[in-house]
Order: sequence, then structure tokens, then C-alpha cells
Amino acid sequence: MPNTAGSNSDKKGYNKDSIGNILLVAITVCLLCSIIVAGTAVALKPAQLENRELDIRQNILRAAGLMGAAAQPAEQVNALFEQFSVKLIELETGEYSGAIDPGKFDQLKSTKDPAMSTVLSDDGDPATLRRLEKYALVYLLEGEQGIEKVVLPIRGYGLWGTLYGYVAVANDFDTIDGLTFYSHKETPGLGGEVDNPEWKALWPGVKIYSDGQPAIALVKTRSSTPEQAAFEVDALSGASLTSRGVQNLMRFWLGDRGFGPYLKKLSGESGV
Repeated sequence: MPNTAGSNSDKKGYNKDSIGNILLVAITVCLLCSIIVAGTAVALKPAQLENRELDIRQNILRAAGLMGAAAQPAEQVNALFEQFSVKLIELETGEYSGAIDPGKFDQLKSTKDPAMSTVLSDDGDPATLRRLEKYALVYLLEGEQGIEKVVLPIRGYGLWGTLYGYVAVANDFDTIDGLTFYSHKETPGLGGEVDNPEWKALWPGVKIYSDGQPAIALVKTRSSTPEQAAFEVDALSGASLTSRGVQNLMRFWLGDRGFGPYLKKLSGESGV
């Protein structure tokens, strides 16, 4: 009879279902998955950054009225965007700044840096930004006669979260030329109508300043006097808080704490 004592002993000494083996397998699988995920993230990062930049450019073009809602090939978007000059300004003074390369400046990221932003008090923060960056990017569309329009990044709180977008200002620097929002959390069919092309089409031609201050108003019923109606846009039906949020953010960013000093500077330079 063969001696099986050794083999039986080996089998008894190894238990594949032991806690140690289960943990070893689990840790090995986790490490392998982590390596794969990390490697994939590194490999895809250039493409992600490229897509992010493309999306920014598309939304700037939409605000400027140079592109419709449908996505376009990257080559076409980049060719259209080459018409713009990208500048960095200091919000407080409205002056152009060489402190940072505009191509490397992340405006939203700078709001998290105490050295690059300031805390807003409640009464000075109608758009509920919490912190305001010291520098901002502006996008100039220039022609033979000078600046044709300028596109400005804007944001502010609606009902459920922050709306992010761009507003285009005509070359009188006192008239809206276009508006688009590219990210928000508003309710579909209500506040989400900020994406509706018909509503966005109401904005070109709206006047900005009355006695030097932003007077844009989202209203349920337009004023009977043309002078007052020039500042008004139809409020979003059933979305009073979103409408108020849009009004607040527009007034903030076109006011003295936002791009107001810059637009006044451009207006003075152009002799408007």
C-alpha cells in the first residue's frame, strides 16, 4: 500500500479558503486594478485636457454667436477660435496683466488659492460665489475697426447649484450680444430652460448700464416704457429662484466687483 501520509499532511497544511489567502488575493487584485486605473488615467489625461479646452472654445463661440448648439469638428472650432485674443485682466483695476500666462491660468482653480482670491462678505456676494478671484480671462474678437465684441466668463448660484457660462458684450460695452450656460444643476423644464435656444435668443440687444450700474432685470411682465424694457429679459416660467440667480450673477459680473472696471476702460478707450 502506498504511503500517503506526506501528501495528506500537505493538504491539511494548506487551506485555500483561509482568511490569509483571501486577503492576499483581494490585495493583489486591488493593486492590479489600481495600477490599471492609474495607468489609464495618465494615458487619457492629454485627451481629457484637449476635450476640456475644446468644450471651452465651443461655448465661447456660442456666446459670441459664431457657432450653433450642435458640436463641430475640432478643426473647425479651433479655426474659428483663432479669431479671438485671450487676455488676462486684474478685476479690481480692469487693467491687462502679465502676471500669469493666460494659456496656463485656471480661473476657477485660482478661487481656492488664498493668495489668488478674496473672501466675499454676504452682502457683497449676491451671486453666492464665496470667493472672488483677483484675475480673470477675457476673450476679444477683433476686426479692422478694433474690438467687435468681448466674451466674459460668468458664474453664480441658481436654485440647486452654480451656473457656469459666458456672456458676450457688444463693442459699445453697454449691450449684451449673447449668453450661454455650459454647466448647471437646474431642474429640467424649469430652471433648466437656461439652455433653451429661444430663451437665450432674447438676450442680444439687452442694455446693461443705467447711471453707471448694471440694471439687467429678469421679469414676468415687460415694462411698458421702452427705456425700462431695454434692460429686461423674460424670466424663466416656474423658475423664480433660477431667474433671480441669473439676474444676480449678471449684475455682479458686469458690476464694479466683476468686469465693470474693464468694460468702462474699454468704453473710454473707444470713445463710446
